[in-house]
Amino acid sequence: MAVPALEQPPDWTEPGAHPVAPGVHRIPLELPIPSLHSVNVYVIEDPDGLVVIDSGWAMPDSRAALSRALRTLGHRLEDVAQFIVTHAHWDHYSQALALRESFGARVSIGRGERPSIESIAAARGEHHTGQAALLRASGAPDLAAEVLALERAKRAERAETLPDTTPDGWLDDGERIALTRRGLDVFATPGHTRGHIVLRDAAAGLLFAGDHVLPHISPSIGLEPEPEPKPLRSYLESLRLVRGMPDTLLLPAHGPVTASVHTRIDELIEHHEARLEAAAAQVRAGASTAFEVARALPWTRRQTKLDDLDVFSRMVATLEIGAHLDVLVDQGILVDHESDGVRNYTPA
Repeated sequence: MAVPALEQPPDWTEPGAHPVAPGVHRIPLELPIPSLHSVNVYVIEDPDGLVVIDSGWAMPDSRAALSRALRTLGHRLEDVAQFIVTHAHWDHYSQALALRESFGARVSIGRGERPSIESIAAARGEHHTGQAALLRASGAPDLAAEVLALERAKRAERAETLPDTTPDGWLDDGERIALTRRGLDVFATPGHTRGHIVLRDAAAGLLFAGDHVLPHISPSIGLEPEPEPKPLRSYLESLRLVRGMPDTLLLPAHGPVTASVHTRIDELIEHHEARLEAAAAQVRAGASTAFEVARALPWTRRQTKLDDLDVFSRMVATLEIGAHLDVLVDQGILVDHESDGVRNYTPA
């Protein structure tokens, strides 16, 4: 049985340090991403220094909000001994790197993130070159060009100076992080990214889930500088891995604390099964590329057409459908072949 959560504010994005368990607080931090609003970071009070799971986006407002929330607990930014990061997306990783430069906190992340982290500096901040290539293979060359143009414009507008992105430590599947008052078990949960991890405090009944299990949305799949070949297959396997563990409280990176990890995983698996069926039906109806299938399906809870989404959302949607089509190929429902650099799908 999952452990009941301590009382939370009605709006999960409300600033402050909200207790979720004895010695554990949730701090939502604003993001420069309208569709996500905020990211939760979790502060564990430990005699050897604060342990913070995920960190927020490195920007002045986020840093100030984290500092204010820590002060309500009687702590300062300097008291953070280590950041444990669930994956290398900038809203989870970048502020840890910035605060390490200021105060020396140790930063650890899953070993599977190494290929993407090493490619960030080599790509000079262009995080979506891999996605652009996948979009071209999905039959969406114009969308690929839009994505790259938008990324370059945003990078020039922000004029970001990339910090050293190398962590101080790599975390491995099955590793146990021994703190003074609790232990955190590391589980590799690839899918959202190839190196995503979750952290489980079995004694307290807590799962620090990062973006692996989110209460209100389905996480994007394989959105990273160096995506793996079959991200949806990995994601579904990772969901089943966590589903096989005793139920716990869900501490997500985006959204409110939720009573049952199991309940939400069941919903996510059902969602992807429905999308697999819908994608297969579109191929049977004559769609042959991931882009054509994505344009034929509704998106978001508002049942929006693909062409009515913003550029970033169209990219995510098209690549997600590509991941679904690859699973259907693995299942023997579809077959695929390449023509002029574009992957085409037909019924088996």
